Amino acid sequence: ALLITDLDPLRFGLLFERFLNPERVSMPDFDIDFCQDRRDEVIRYVQDKYGRNHVAQIITFGKLQARAVLRDVGRVLEMPYGYVDKICKMIPSNPANPPTLEEALKAEPQLRKLVQDDPIVEKMINIARKLEGLNRHASTHAAGVVIGDRPLDELIPLYRDPRSDMLVTGFSMKYVESAGLVKFDFLGLKTLTVLAKAEQLIRETGVDIDVTKLPLDDAATYEMIGRGFTTGVFQLESSGMVDVLRKLKPDKFEDIIAVVALYRPGPMDNIPSYIKRKHGEETPDYLYPTLEGILKETFGIMIYQEQVMQIAQELSGYSLGAADILRRAMGKKIRAEMAEQRQTFIEGALSRGVPEGKATDIFNQVNKFAGYGFNKSHAAAYALVAYQTAYMKANHPVEFMAASMTLELTNTDKLYVFRRALKRMGIELLQADINASGAAFTVERTPGCDPAIRYALAAIKNVGEAAMKQVVRERETNGPYKDLHDFAGRLDGNVVNKRQMENLARAGAFDSLNGNRRQVFEGVETMLRHASIAQNERASGQMGLFGGKDKEMETPSLPETPEWTKMERLVEEQAAIGFYLSAHPLEDYEKELGRLRVKPSAEVMASGKPGAVKLAGTLMDISERTSKKGNRYAFLQFSDTSGDFEVIAFSEILSEKRPILEIGNSFFIRANAQFEDEARFTAQGLEPLAQAAAGAAPGLAVVVESAEPLPALRDVLSGRRHGEGQVRIISRLEEGSEVELELKGGYSVSQEILNAVRAIPGVVEAREI
Repeated sequence: ALLITDLDPLRFGLLFERFLNPERVSMPDFDIDFCQDRRDEVIRYVQDKYGRNHVAQIITFGKLQARAVLRDVGRVLEMPYGYVDKICKMIPSNPANPPTLEEALKAEPQLRKLVQDDPIVEKMINIARKLEGLNRHASTHAAGVVIGDRPLDELIPLYRDPRSDMLVTGFSMKYVESAGLVKFDFLGLKTLTVLAKAEQLIRETGVDIDVTKLPLDDAATYEMIGRGFTTGVFQLESSGMVDVLRKLKPDKFEDIIAVVALYRPGPMDNIPSYIKRKHGEETPDYLYPTLEGILKETFGIMIYQEQVMQIAQELSGYSLGAADILRRAMGKKIRAEMAEQRQTFIEGALSRGVPEGKATDIFNQVNKFAGYGFNKSHAAAYALVAYQTAYMKANHPVEFMAASMTLELTNTDKLYVFRRALKRMGIELLQADINASGAAFTVERTPGCDPAIRYALAAIKNVGEAAMKQVVRERETNGPYKDLHDFAGRLDGNVVNKRQMENLARAGAFDSLNGNRRQVFEGVETMLRHASIAQNERASGQMGLFGGKDKEMETPSLPETPEWTKMERLVEEQAAIGFYLSAHPLEDYEKELGRLRVKPSAEVMASGKPGAVKLAGTLMDISERTSKKGNRYAFLQFSDTSGDFEVIAFSEILSEKRPILEIGNSFFIRANAQFEDEARFTAQGLEPLAQAAAGAAPGLAVVVESAEPLPALRDVLSGRRHGEGQVRIISRLEEGSEVELELKGGYSVSQEILNAVRAIPGVVEAREI
């Protein structure tokens, strides 16, 4: 009924006793992920089935932590807001483990001095100490629901959330189970919605697909995962995970289960060993001969809680119910119970002929591991969703990417990541079009062309999904918009406003009706007046003077204005979409970037090599700061054709270049790259890209396959050593690889030289760079 056996529990060693068994004293947790669009359906279903007074959300309490309690006390004491804010910012910020007031006072000398110097601050801190840790307000758990076998007011106190028609428990999560209630987590998982949407798009092509029945041995899926092309793949898309996958090269479903369980703090330390053992570079250690069957799948590395249970069952004769109690005792480090369990484990092992020393050693190893062992059933369920998304991406990439982008409609950063992935995959992303786009991302198929993804109208900034759905509905009901005036005449002025129309124009959504984006942008008010008149006439049912046909409305003319320049057009497009879609400002400098030896930022970051680098980028944002010493510095956000990157400009560079640092300008950047958790670029020099490109003399690349043409090449070049151009010789080796050599000094490269080099026997190719 719960679909928990969709994965074959026998094949994958998923123990039901880990979930529920006669010896378990506490109720299991039900953590169930649903398609996020249908989560509310599930909650309505359980309310209807069990009764509204049997079902409640779980209450949570917001506690008064150090910063919050200071703000509240400061407000009551009528202290100036700015002063209170300054004090609160002295409390170190650590969301994972917020410090108490006492810890903050010990750590921050400035705060201690303020308490000593200002009596009102001392009073504030003293009151705050007494209130710290108290519950401040009630809220509801994001996913937690309880279901009772009788009306809940017979079992627990209840709370009414004014924003919801659903009951809320008066007890928090920790206590509802003690009251005898079963706790469910009904989670809305975006990935399941992506899969459902992708399924729907694939079925529209006539292919019958059922995501629950995919083969688990698809070669294309494992090949894609092994190459690290996992943008959009559930659980497998972080940069660290991609690095693991490239080294691991998974080739079976069990590898994905293992990597989902291992990629967490603690177990992560075992990843290098797991990879070596998988590739035969390290010998697995199964601890004891009878345990090989349990540990073989993971090459002798304990990864799952189920393995702890199976080891206890096999080595010491535990029932799986008793083994689950052992696992919980180990995980929670309950000392009294652990001493008893150690004795039971070793006695059981001795009775099965295991030497006492070996039994003790295995118990210690199992105990050490159990603290961070992962529930295999959980890992397997997540691995299945990861595999399903990877399968869809590998076998139905266009539909999968369109579905993924639809679920990120308002997340510009994520859409840009997908846009870059589409470029790598060779899938075209078509610009938004008022007559071709849906409100969501759609797959567009043109006879004789590869399928492409059409940009969603609702993904344009500040236009709104509801309004765009209405625009699309009108088009589908009454046919395509013939021109801008037809669009305006059919427009409901209450749905689309000036700002929305302007952003549609900037994004190029009206290009098919009028290619002059600036004229459309500046004519928005004219179109909206036209729309308003048309709407009023439709509402009044106005007819011609003699009761004949509806009179033709006079077509207003748009202002006569020249189109934006290419750069202006791109800047406007970037402002409306969040990134450059139709082109990138750096594309006009492709040859010059080659001459300047500029590398794409993504390539530099992937290399992980520290040192001097040459980059080029269009400035997207400037964030200026002041250091503790009072020096100004800035974080500069740049975009190039491979992605976004950040460069730190310290005071010297910043003060020198500040006049030219305008958003939308493109720059040639000399930087120093450092790699810690992520790439960090520090500017050593900045100059306008147009200026740097103008000074980049043409160079020459010569491809050879043997040493034969080199003497003749030397003779041709010897008289041309007075220039700025670089000459590179690319030697192709037998196995298909290439070696690139750069000649010292500069050369004067012209068409004459190019022709002379091309004429040398043995030169495979000569091209200007």
